[in-house]
Amino acid sequence: MTQALIVIDVQNDFCPGGALAVPAGDEIVPGINALMDSAQAVILTQDWHPRDHSSFASQHPGAAPFGMTQMPYGPQVLWPDHCVQGSQGAAFHADLNVDRADMIIRKGFRREIDSYSAFFENDRETPTGLEGYLRTRGISKLLLVGLATDFCVNFTALDAARLGFSVELRLDLCRAIDLDGSLDQALAGMKAAKIRLSGV
Repeated sequence: MTQALIVIDVQNDFCPGGALAVPAGDEIVPGINALMDSAQAVILTQDWHPRDHSSFASQHPGAAPFGMTQMPYGPQVLWPDHCVQGSQGAAFHADLNVDRADMIIRKGFRREIDSYSAFFENDRETPTGLEGYLRTRGISKLLLVGLATDFCVNFTALDAARLGFSVELRLDLCRAIDLDGSLDQALAGMKAAKIRLSGV
C-alpha cells in the first residue's frame, strides 16, 4: 500500500444547480469512479459547514458573495451559503461511488475558520488528521481529483507536497471556479511546488 486516491468535495452544492456550482462539476464523476476501481486506498473529503459559518457572505452585513474580507488567519473569500451540515447540498453527488471510500474527511465544520485543504484549516496550522492517517497506513503517493481545482484541490495539493508526499493531480478529473484569475495562479503555484499535473 503506497498510493491513495483523494477525491475532493464532489458534493451537490459544487455541481450544476448547487449553491456554489462549479461549471461542469458533475462531468468528472464517471472518471473518478473508474479510478476507484484500481485505487489502493480511497479518501473522500466533504465540506461540512455550520449554518452560520463565518465564510458565508450572509454572515457579514452588506457583503456580497465572492467579495473579500480579512479574518484573523488572513484574507478570506466570502462565499454563498453552501454545504450546510446535513443538507442535500452537502451530500455527495448521487452517482459518486461513496461505498468505495476507506475514509471521509469532513472540513470547514468550525464556525470561525474556513478549510480548503484536506490537511489543514485555513490558518495553515490546525490539522484535520489526514496526514496521520496516511502515514500510519504507509501511504506516500497521492493522486488528487475533484472540486474545485483553484481552491480546495489546489490547497490540498500544496499542503501534501509541503508535507513530503508525492503528488499527482489529474486535471481532466477536476473543474475550476476561476475567480479573478485564480485558476492560472493555482496552476503556476502547483508547478512551482513540483506537483505533477496530468490528464491535460
